[in-house]
Amino acid sequence: MAMQGCATRPAVAYVSNADSKDISVLALDRDKGTVKAIQTVETGGMVMPLALSPDKRMLYAALRSEPFSVASFSIDSSTGSLKRVGTAPLPDSMANIMTDRTGRWLFAASYGGNKISVSPIGADGVAGAAVSVLPTGKNAHAAIIDAANKNLFVTNLGSDQVLQYSFDAASGKLTPNTPPALATRPGAGPRHLVLHPNGRHGYLLHELDATVDLVSYDPQRGTLSVLKTWPTLPAGFTGKPWAADLHLTPDGRYLYTSERNSHTLAMWAVDTTSGELKLIGHQPTEKQPRGFQIDPSGQWLLAVGQTSHAMTAYKIDPATGKLAAQASLPLGKNPNWVEIIELR
Repeated sequence: MAMQGCATRPAVAYVSNADSKDISVLALDRDKGTVKAIQTVETGGMVMPLALSPDKRMLYAALRSEPFSVASFSIDSSTGSLKRVGTAPLPDSMANIMTDRTGRWLFAASYGGNKISVSPIGADGVAGAAVSVLPTGKNAHAAIIDAANKNLFVTNLGSDQVLQYSFDAASGKLTPNTPPALATRPGAGPRHLVLHPNGRHGYLLHELDATVDLVSYDPQRGTLSVLKTWPTLPAGFTGKPWAADLHLTPDGRYLYTSERNSHTLAMWAVDTTSGELKLIGHQPTEKQPRGFQIDPSGQWLLAVGQTSHAMTAYKIDPATGKLAAQASLPLGKNPNWVEIIELR
C-alpha cells in the first residue's frame, strides 16, 4: 500500500462518548501500536458526530441532547489537545456533520427531524448558527461533499434515497441536481457514503440489510448510480442486520465496513480501476461497533464499541488489507465517533 504521510509523526485521535458527555483525546503511537489517553473534554451534552476542519486546526462536535448545538474546539498543533472556543445552535438533533472543502461551511443531517442544515464557519474557525435548513426524505443520516466541493449527497435511511445537490461555496446555497435523488432498494436503509479518490466511484452502506453498493459517480452532473451490491454480514449470521460505518484507506485500495449486531468489521480489497470489491474476511471487534476511523497514513484502524465502552487499534497489513489487533483502551460510556489527525 502506498502510505500517506510519515509513520513517525505523532497522531491524535478524538472519540465522542455520548453517555459520558465527553470527548476522549488519545495519543496514537504508530510505530509502537499503542494508544493512551491524554485529555478528557467535557461537552455538557450527548456528544456524537464529530468533524475536522480541512486544515485540521478545528474539531466540531454536535450535541444531540437539548439544546441542540455544535461546539467548536481549537486543536493545539503540538499536543492535539482541545480548547472549546465557541458554541452555536443547531436546528435539530444531528446524526452527522461535515465541513465543506474550504472549511467555511458546516453541513448537518437530522435523522429525527428529516432535514439538513448549512452553518457558516467564521475566519476564526468557529461555527455559527444555521443560515439554511432544507427538508429531506425520512431519516436523513449523513451529508457528504465531493472532492471538488461542488456536489453534496444526503443519505435518507427511512425513504431509501440519496438526495443530490449542487453546492455554491460562495453563498452556501444548495440546489437540487437532476435527478434530485438516487432511489435505492426498498427497505435497504442507505446510511453512509464514501467517495473513492479516483473520482469515479463510491460506496454506499445500507443499515437495514447490511449491504454495500458500488456506485458510479458523474462529477459533471453530480449524480450517482448503483452498479453492484455485496452483503457485509459474516456467513452464518442470522441476527437482525444493523450496519453502521464505512471507510476507505487513503490510497483507495481497501474498504472496511462495520456491523453492530455481529460485532464485526468486514474487510474488502478494492479494484481501483473498476471499483469492484473482493471480500477479504471479517474481523471480530468491539461490541456494537458504530464508529471507526483510519489514520491518515493508512496504516492504522481504530474501532470503538458502544456497549464495550472501549477501543481496539488494528494494524492494517499493506499487502493483504487484513487487520491485526495491537492495543485496546477503555473509554467513556457509549463511544461512537472517531476522528484522527497527524500533528504538524
